Amino acid sequence: MPASDFDMNEIHWLMDMFNTVDVGLVVLDRNYRVCVWNGFMENHSGLLPSAVKDKDVFDLFPSIDEAWFKSKSEPVFVLKNRSFTIWEQQPYIFRFKNYRPITGKADYMYQNATFIPLTTVTGEVAHICVIIYDVTDEAMNKLELEKVNKTLEKMSRTDSLTKLANRGYWEQSLRTEFKRLQRSHGSSSLLMFDIDFFKRINDAYGHSGGDEAIRHISDLLQKTLRETDVAGRYGGEEFAVTLVDTDAEGAKVFAERLRSLIENSVIYYDDKEIKLTVSLGIACCDDNFEKYEQWIEAADIALYHSKENGRNVVTVYDPSMAH
Repeated sequence: MPASDFDMNEIHWLMDMFNTVDVGLVVLDRNYRVCVWNGFMENHSGLLPSAVKDKDVFDLFPSIDEAWFKSKSEPVFVLKNRSFTIWEQQPYIFRFKNYRPITGKADYMYQNATFIPLTTVTGEVAHICVIIYDVTDEAMNKLELEKVNKTLEKMSRTDSLTKLANRGYWEQSLRTEFKRLQRSHGSSSLLMFDIDFFKRINDAYGHSGGDEAIRHISDLLQKTLRETDVAGRYGGEEFAVTLVDTDAEGAKVFAERLRSLIENSVIYYDDKEIKLTVSLGIACCDDNFEKYEQWIEAADIALYHSKENGRNVVTVYDPSMAH
């Protein structure tokens, strides 16, 4: 075979590989004009090589973040080093629709990319080649896994009946707040309350009626909470709320509003009306507390005081109550 025929075959093979390889190959000049556009890019963009040649890539694809793209490509031109991007940093460079049925949940193709310097015979970099890899399957698998993990994490710290924080998670958050207050000497309050005569509700309406009462209280509590407050189901019919950056007076205003809201609400269960009240205890964090458990104990003592003094009232802890 003549050498010229062999060279032509080589060129044919290279061009065939260039257009059928399952990655995008784009060559850009120093002014970011398109010089080369392979079959992958044509198939996914719907643009022929003749339609993009010598055109500004940012004009062709306005969705490209020009500043970000240049921050990746300029060092390749100047330093002659390769550069890489991954979909976690930027989901895509070229916004191509996702066509794979397996990853149908994705609206567009997730992409990794490699920027390669192309040197001239004099050693200058006049062009760069951008290689685009379709990593949609990998990205969707990772995103789905992260979504599942977040759901499991939320479930692990949420009380299933009330959708409030469970005791473990709430207590952990209180411990964190207690440590913060030890450093800052700020003012936060702990509110604990439970449903008055809850046993009577269970006896009259069964446990499902009792569950409905607990859910009702939880719904009203969530409507009253501020963004920084952390509410949890402490156990049974008892609830706890960490009122961040709130002194005793502010906590009392919050507690009275909640108490009144619950007292004036009605539950309809099995065509019957159920009226509820709650007793509430408040303890402001004290510098004398050495452990967060003492804070809980103080709020619990105040709650007990409310029950001893007629129920459906708010009591603020005073050290004299402990004696």
